[in-house]
Amino acid sequence: MSHSQKLGALSDRFHADLCLDGHGDKPDSKEFVDLGSPVSPLRNPHAAPTNTSSSSSSSGSSSVSGKAQRNAAVRKVSEGGAAGGRSHSGELSASGESSPTGFPSRPGHRRSGSGPLIYTSSGSTASSPMTNVLPAGNICPSGKIGKPGMMSRTPARNDVLGSGTGNYGHGSIMRGGAPKADSPTASGKPLSSLNHPEALTKAGNEHYKKGEFLDALKLYNRAVTMCPDNAACRYNKATALTGLGRLSEAVKEFEEAVRLDHGHGRAHLRLASLHLRLGQVESARRHLFASSAQQPDSVELQKLREVERHLRRCEESRKSSDWKGALRECDAAIAAGADSSPLLNAMKAEAFLRLHHLKEAESAICSASKYVPFSSNLQTKFVGMLNDAYIYIVWSHVEMALGRFESAVTMAEKAKHIDPRNVEVTVILSNVRSVAKARLEGNDFFKASNFAEACIAYGEGLKYDPSNSVLHCNRAACRSKLGQWEKSIEDCNEALKIQPNYTKALLRRATSYSKLERWVEAVRDYEVLRKELPGDNEVAEALFHAQVALKRSRGEEVSNMKFGGEVEEINGIEQFRAAIALPGVSVVHFVAVSNTQCTKLAPFVDLLCSRYPSVSFLKVDINEIPAVAKAENVMIVPTFKIYKNGTKVKEMICPSQQVLECSVRHYGL
Repeated sequence: MSHSQKLGALSDRFHADLCLDGHGDKPDSKEFVDLGSPVSPLRNPHAAPTNTSSSSSSSGSSSVSGKAQRNAAVRKVSEGGAAGGRSHSGELSASGESSPTGFPSRPGHRRSGSGPLIYTSSGSTASSPMTNVLPAGNICPSGKIGKPGMMSRTPARNDVLGSGTGNYGHGSIMRGGAPKADSPTASGKPLSSLNHPEALTKAGNEHYKKGEFLDALKLYNRAVTMCPDNAACRYNKATALTGLGRLSEAVKEFEEAVRLDHGHGRAHLRLASLHLRLGQVESARRHLFASSAQQPDSVELQKLREVERHLRRCEESRKSSDWKGALRECDAAIAAGADSSPLLNAMKAEAFLRLHHLKEAESAICSASKYVPFSSNLQTKFVGMLNDAYIYIVWSHVEMALGRFESAVTMAEKAKHIDPRNVEVTVILSNVRSVAKARLEGNDFFKASNFAEACIAYGEGLKYDPSNSVLHCNRAACRSKLGQWEKSIEDCNEALKIQPNYTKALLRRATSYSKLERWVEAVRDYEVLRKELPGDNEVAEALFHAQVALKRSRGEEVSNMKFGGEVEEINGIEQFRAAIALPGVSVVHFVAVSNTQCTKLAPFVDLLCSRYPSVSFLKVDINEIPAVAKAENVMIVPTFKIYKNGTKVKEMICPSQQVLECSVRHYGL
């Protein structure tokens, strides 16, 4: 080697020592994988790094060899990332499948903490400082600053700021990725777990593993706030919402995740599963096929086809008015996988309504309403209407049947807004408005005691909705006021066909039966009302008088029958026998003055006496009247015996208050 060559090699070594940290890594050379800047668009962590031009600085044969080896290592990292399949840009994940993201580490990936922290923000790509300018912060890990003239030979690069929040060039620049959440930054400051997306995700994953979905959601939501354009953050939030059963919200977050990263296979698969649960078959199919480059999972595809088949049969049953068949097909579709479908719940609500099971219809439509808004952007038709329009139409019918007319109009208007060109929706909206208007006019006439006009108004509403139990009951009230007892009964019968336990209709029919002296029917209706309204004294008194009138019509003795009053105290065996022989129900309380349990129970017996006025309550002190105690074989107090028309039907020794009242209610109504 000549003297000039030796001087050149020595000069190169001198310049190299100024910039190297002792490990032979040049911070500005192309060997470093660029993980993206926090102020640059999101990079794909699994994609191969962009090739940069080789350094123009000269080096010895050993440096060239070392550089070639490092370049090979970088290519290996790139190939390992690319071989892993579809990319999930910006995935904030912990290790293993137990986390929502659930992506295991792949060979060649550089990890920081629980996973690579790569996130995005709007703005331009940050690059290295300009030539001959010394930025603030430590660029070289060794703390050595290269000569200004040398910096012109280094290519531009993108760096990752440790905090992810500071302005570029004012803080420590982390080489090779973000720091761990529980480790100090390059500047020596600890990284707060409350202000870092990766740490928030890691903490959220721990809660998610334990099933603490609400706590996980709070952490994931903070990560989304910090990184709104990060597909992984959206994905994590969506999984927590799914765990909480908030499926409509989860769908929105998963859709945002696939919008940000269309190749996010796991998000597509989750969306397919959710859309299937919601009964949205077309959307489920679209995401199922988008979740994999190959043929989708055969089991999931079979579930989708099963749900689709039962939905088709539901439509066929509705067209033929086979409402029981429609219910069977709905249950079959739910069992096949569409367990949270608002469409199927609406179909069940309509079937129950047609079968006059109003409570079940209300329950079904309430289940459907949990998933508002109902459908995704891909709208399909069911029974000739757009899915959401059909759900609102059924909801309108249920509200109308329950007498909530204003709400019924609102729901029908929503259906019209969703499906404005549908003829059936337009007709239904017009009918609902007409019924609501007729009911309002009828109420105004009734309040003004203009019962004839009110009767006509309610009749107009029934032209548009013949099976409306509320309008039938209201017209029955008008006819009752007009003395049209037979017609009133007819309207009540129609209302009770639709709503069998409609108490107002029962009460008006019982009153009309009483006016017509049809005591058997009147007593029957009042007995049903007593079971429905056990604390209503007016109903109890009406039942008592109807029972007295019925016995009198049969020629039975009723002079000793009485209604209500206090507990009657028995003074002798003859009085006791006469009291229990009276028509109706008698409850005898056997007591002893010295017994504390009898003393404690006495106020409750007084309460039952006022609560059940048609029942006679008697009190017998076994020490004062031993003959009654001996005749009735009473040795333990408190003892209760219930007699009906002179015959003992029930005996209770030391009963609880609940058991005593249940027995009184059972035999007294």
